[in-house]
Amino acid sequence: MKSRARSRLVERGLLSLVGLCLGIGLTNVSAADLIIAASPSMAVPLEAVARAYEAAHPETHVKLYYDRALDLRRTIAAIENDGRHFLGSGEVSLVAPGGDELISRLEQKYYVVPGTRRPYVEVPLVLVVPESLVEAPTSFEALARSQTMRIAVGDPQLTTLGQQTKELLTALGIWPDVESRLDRATDTRAVLDHVLSGQADVGILFGPDAAQESQRIRVVAVSERGAVRPIVHSIAMERFCPDRVRCAEFLEFVQSQEAQAVLARLGYRTPQGNPDSDKR
Repeated sequence: MKSRARSRLVERGLLSLVGLCLGIGLTNVSAADLIIAASPSMAVPLEAVARAYEAAHPETHVKLYYDRALDLRRTIAAIENDGRHFLGSGEVSLVAPGGDELISRLEQKYYVVPGTRRPYVEVPLVLVVPESLVEAPTSFEALARSQTMRIAVGDPQLTTLGQQTKELLTALGIWPDVESRLDRATDTRAVLDHVLSGQADVGILFGPDAAQESQRIRVVAVSERGAVRPIVHSIAMERFCPDRVRCAEFLEFVQSQEAQAVLARLGYRTPQGNPDSDKR
């Protein structure tokens, strides 16, 4: 029974890979292609970095395949264990899930090459106001000094945004001062809607979400490093990566000044320890 179940897993993984190839037009994959298996949540930053890399390396075409973290893990595990591949013969070049937990698990199983993990973005919290607002607070701490200002936040019991927001305001020592004025929202979109509708005066969002709405809101403060547990996203080399030299070049590129400038415009911050992390 175990053998039969394993066979089904392998088959599912291989079918997923076929879907990968057909879904992103990889029926004729060339040696100059880099295929990145990634979470849909990372589509915006990865697409931006991929296009920047192609501009600097016109001989290479970066192609992205998106799937949920669990399905990515299953697909990679099935392909790794099917016995048909050896080093340098695989289809997937790099793996970039939506969180570092999956990469840690893949490292433990040696599904990605040890030592190749590269943190490339950190997600800061930002304080936002409507673009039309003239007099606005210039720091998170300033929220404690107003007794009337309503603050739209993600619900700490329902959202990661809310949990991070509470952690930040608690670390700054102002949670007791603002708790009664918090306008708890069910998700990021609701926080934005509450700010734009006037239901709240200011809001707290993740940097990338605020950047996508830069036409309607403006960022007036960014959380300091170390104030909360950082949300970091990394990318790593898949074990059977067909071209390790090219993969290593891409991994170096995602931490370069050029790539980090692109990511900063999207609301991300350079992770601590990266080149230039002290500058961003």
